[in-house]
Parts: sequence; C-alpha cells; structure tokens
Amino acid sequence: MIKETHGGNIYKFDHKVYDFSANLNPLGMPETVKQAVIGNIDKYESYPDPFNRELVREISKFHQVQEELICCGNGAADIIFRSTLALKPAKALIVSPTFSEYEQALAAADCRKIDHYLLKEEKGFQIQNDIFDLLDNSYDMMFLCNPNNPTGIPVEKEFVLRLAGLCAEKGIYLMIDECFCEFLDEEENYSIMASVDQLEKVIILKAFTKIYAMAGLRLGYCICSDEETADLINGCLQPWSVSTPASKAGIAAMQLSGFVEETKAYVKENRDYLLRGLAELGYQTYGPKANYVFFKSEADLIEPLSAFDIMIRSCANYMTLNEHYYRIAVRTREENTYFLESLAQVTKRNEEQTNG
Repeated sequence: MIKETHGGNIYKFDHKVYDFSANLNPLGMPETVKQAVIGNIDKYESYPDPFNRELVREISKFHQVQEELICCGNGAADIIFRSTLALKPAKALIVSPTFSEYEQALAAADCRKIDHYLLKEEKGFQIQNDIFDLLDNSYDMMFLCNPNNPTGIPVEKEFVLRLAGLCAEKGIYLMIDECFCEFLDEEENYSIMASVDQLEKVIILKAFTKIYAMAGLRLGYCICSDEETADLINGCLQPWSVSTPASKAGIAAMQLSGFVEETKAYVKENRDYLLRGLAELGYQTYGPKANYVFFKSEADLIEPLSAFDIMIRSCANYMTLNEHYYRIAVRTREENTYFLESLAQVTKRNEEQTNG
C-alpha cells in the first residue's frame, strides 16, 4: 500500500470537509481558465502536442525567457522526477525539512548518496551561511524550496544567487522550487527568475497547481539556465506528459491580468488574520510569507479538528519534525474564521484535560 504523504486527500470522506491540508489559491480556479477547459472540448479527441508549442510560447512571454529553456510536465512532481532521471546525480544535497518528492526522485534515479542540510528551529528554520562551507565538487545536484514547504519561509534573492554561483563553480545542478513564489508579498526580493539566463546549471521549478488552483489538471514546468539542460529534461520519459485540457488551462492562466496581484493581497490579509488568531490561542508560528502557516502544538490536533470536518496537514513525516508540527493553508475568510473558532474549542478542551 502507498503511504499517504501529502495533504488534499478529500476522497477518503463521503461528505464536505474544510480542507486546510492543501495549499491552493483560496480564490479558486479563475473563471477564464475553467472556460478554456470547457470551450476546447472538441480538441480532446486528438493526441496532445508533444512539444507543447502554444503553452511554451505563453510561458516564454510571461517570464520573458527563451522558449528553448522551458520544459513542461504533468505537474511539478513530474518535472522533479524527469530532472533527476535525466541528470543522473550520484550525490545530492537537499535543504530540509522540505517537499518529500526531491528525495523520492533522487532515489528513483539511483542517486547513491543523499545528504540533508537541516534547517534548525532555534534559527527560525532559516538557511544559514554555513551551507557555503558544506558544498564541494563531490555533489552533483542540490534542491532548495523557496519559499520552503512546510515552513513558508523564503530565502532572499541575493543569498540564492550567491548559492547558484557557488554551485556553478563546483559543477552542481541547483534546482530551485519556486512553486509558491507568486504568493509572496514582494516576490521580486526572492525569485531569481529574472536572472536565470545569466546563470549556470540552474533549474527553476514552477507549477500552475497552487497559484491557479489547478491541482486536478496537473501542469508544471521548469525554466533552465541553458538549452543543454532543457534538452536533457525534455528528452526524458514519455512524450505526452501534458494533456490538452491542462495545456489549454495553462495558456489561459498565462494570459490573465491582475489575478496574481489580487491573490497576493487576499492571501496576505487572511494569512495575517490566521497568524493573529493562532497567537491569541497560544500557538507558536515562524513568520511565514507564503499561502500557508506552519505552527507548533503540544497537543494532537488532527483527530479533534476532524470532528469539525477540518483537515490540516501533520508535519510528522517531514525530516526533523514530529507530530507537534502542523501546516494549514490560507483559505477564505469564512473558512479561516470557522477554523479558528473550532481550534479555540479544541484548545480549551485540551487545556481543561491538562489541568485536570
């Protein structure tokens, strides 16, 4: 049996649940994206374009990068697995705790040695300068999630560029997962997308999953710093990894105006609302800047909150974390209010039981 390692598994319930376990845009899928999927239904009888020409053109325009640097796939996870299989790293470094697929993909590609740079709670789960002393030319690949999942803490652009420079000098491929970057208030202070074509051995991972709430359609992509790397990734695995419905949805999303900006403002307002509510109830948070909140609880919250039909993400299966750490998505104000009201009842009950 495959072990459940992600949030968003609403299918195990036979009724409506409040899903705070999956970090999707609380505004939902844009209406024009939905219409693009519906309006192109007559095109779904044919095979998809194996080269994703129209989608690649739109991504190229959106990010102002060359088309030859873009690889598309069946979600960001597909790109992660494609990359490791294409590049065949023998030794890799992962900044952890983080997204489990990095290690799974490395293992699937027979990576012989997987090391972890551990983010420490006493340092606020922030990456430190000692990582520069750790990297040497024995490594072939490195993974950095920015902002990190599950903490929601980003690394500033100058630090990432410095890291990219060292990796290039040591011959290390650096995959930077920017799938949550669009949710950051000041994205330009963290994303290195504007510099990608000036770098070496860099792969920036992106997805439509989170920002456009397209998790079920499965569409991700990466932008490489050079054509050789892009060719290797594009040449790996089966040719029809992007379905036509996903492609049409992605094209419509790339042509939207103002949606990302609207999302940023909405997420910030509601993230701050959740942070205030958690603080008032006595829970420790760590200064997240993405569309999810990472926090600590001494008492179990999964089962008590399920009585309110609320799903949250336990972080017990993340490296160095345990059952006391949780992650919740920023949802709509109505849902966030219901969550905090329910959590207040759970907290009060836990305190009464503790105090006898």
